[in-house]
Amino acid sequence: MKLARLGPVGAERPAVVVGPDAYVDVGDLVPDIDATTLPDGFGWLAERVESRVTAGLVEALGARRVGPPVARPHQILCAGLNYRDHAVEIGAEVPALPLVFSKSPNTLVGPYDDVRAPRGFSRLDWEVELGLVVGRRTSYLDSPDHARDHVAGFVVCNDVSERAFQDEHGGQILKGKSAETFNPCGPWLVTPDEVGDVSALGMWLDVSGARRQSGSTGTMVFDPYELLWHLSQYMVLEPGDLVNTGTPPGVANGMAEPAWLQPGDVMELGIDGLGSQRQRVVAPR
Repeated sequence: MKLARLGPVGAERPAVVVGPDAYVDVGDLVPDIDATTLPDGFGWLAERVESRVTAGLVEALGARRVGPPVARPHQILCAGLNYRDHAVEIGAEVPALPLVFSKSPNTLVGPYDDVRAPRGFSRLDWEVELGLVVGRRTSYLDSPDHARDHVAGFVVCNDVSERAFQDEHGGQILKGKSAETFNPCGPWLVTPDEVGDVSALGMWLDVSGARRQSGSTGTMVFDPYELLWHLSQYMVLEPGDLVNTGTPPGVANGMAEPAWLQPGDVMELGIDGLGSQRQRVVAPR
């Protein structure tokens, strides 16, 4: 199932995507896709959606805004250097244990919303990432295999970064990760049964028509279930929490002559089976 949230910022309605430009509104059945509804799962929706499709209650997406497919999470957690080929491109060692950091939850925006450069930016970068959405309260999982029961689904994320804030302003990495609009997410939350092998998904990102990233989740150091199991040993994760699982090579930070993002640039990115995104970079406010 592909779950989406459609409509203006702050007034999104849950929907189920049933075709390339078609969806069924389920806002009368589900208050939202969030911490209150994720623990029960959405398998029960399938029959209701099928009935509505049969009855012709299908709408065209058209120009409707697509919001992030999960309402504001309790936390966004990220894995750094989690692709072997990305570690190589920036001259870093592959970590023996997951390198994790947090990102402000209010960075979350829709997949086609603008990305706003922060004041004082100089090294603005992109990162196509597989995102994992937690489905149940999670703590002290027994194993990575046990983690599978705690995953609501997967999403495309763009982990936008301001590298100067991250590397040169002291303190923690989150300074370079947490500006407004720095986590486009969606277009859909895809349930695990539709994803297939999560360790064999192609990924790509273009900047203003030039291919920058092309990779596969197959080069991950720690797969999504290992990451969730690892995180659960140190903290409690809540339904709706988002885990960004790292990025393949091709970021500006890995270039000999970095082509940092500038206002007017357009990022387009996607992951096999999870959909694609498009964002325009706009100037600071």
